[in-house]
Amino acid sequence: MMAPVLKVTDLKKAYGAIQAVGGVSFEVMPGEIFGVIGPNGSGKTTMFNSVLGQISPDAGAIELNGKNITGLSPLELSRRGVGRTFQTLQVFGKMTVRDNLIVAAQEHTGSMFGRMFAPPDSGLGAKADALIDQFRIRHVADSLANTLSYGQQKLVDIAMAFMAEPDLVLLDEPCAGVNPSLVGGISTLLKDLNRTRKGSFVVIEHNMDFVMDLCHRIMVMVEGRVLAIGTPAEIRANKEVLDAYLGN
Repeated sequence: MMAPVLKVTDLKKAYGAIQAVGGVSFEVMPGEIFGVIGPNGSGKTTMFNSVLGQISPDAGAIELNGKNITGLSPLELSRRGVGRTFQTLQVFGKMTVRDNLIVAAQEHTGSMFGRMFAPPDSGLGAKADALIDQFRIRHVADSLANTLSYGQQKLVDIAMAFMAEPDLVLLDEPCAGVNPSLVGGISTLLKDLNRTRKGSFVVIEHNMDFVMDLCHRIMVMVEGRVLAIGTPAEIRANKEVLDAYLGN
């Protein structure tokens, strides 16, 4: 049996008397797209940021490919093969799309000394071009990011997370603020990336149709705990989930 890419065990985080995350455990397997859903205030973001090193959990363990990464900084996690997107765009508006992708991967190209004597694109141009084609944004590759539509910038933002060829990518509401006509395109793109790059994804998203179509398994959180984990069909049929979330 394959070992999980990500293993979270009894994760806890409190803010004073409020238990934001109260003993959450789950695993993400190689090549899996794992969704996380739940009402506002269910602890999704606190859990996400604990895994990503944005905040320190009070208790519990986080393992990446069998190695304990609990408490590591976002930069250290990035260098160990974890990519992420944020709810808000993280693109560099005054740089071209291509340069945004190159910058996103430069931390993974060796020492500062080595980068000083590398080609202008740090040897990352071909990799950036491959993603530009996969994301179908060739027509804006040389445009400044701040001249693009919000949906196009969202695609650039997601592409940046894949430049370092991470083992695990955590996507925080990839459909937030996106025109509904683009949501299906993002789903298709992520499925294609999952198939061609063999990575594992964790996706927090409020768009239920998107999650149900995209994810292999889904975890439902309510009040800081795990209510259910299962396939989309199992989650749709779970009465507790329907009562706590989907029925709201």
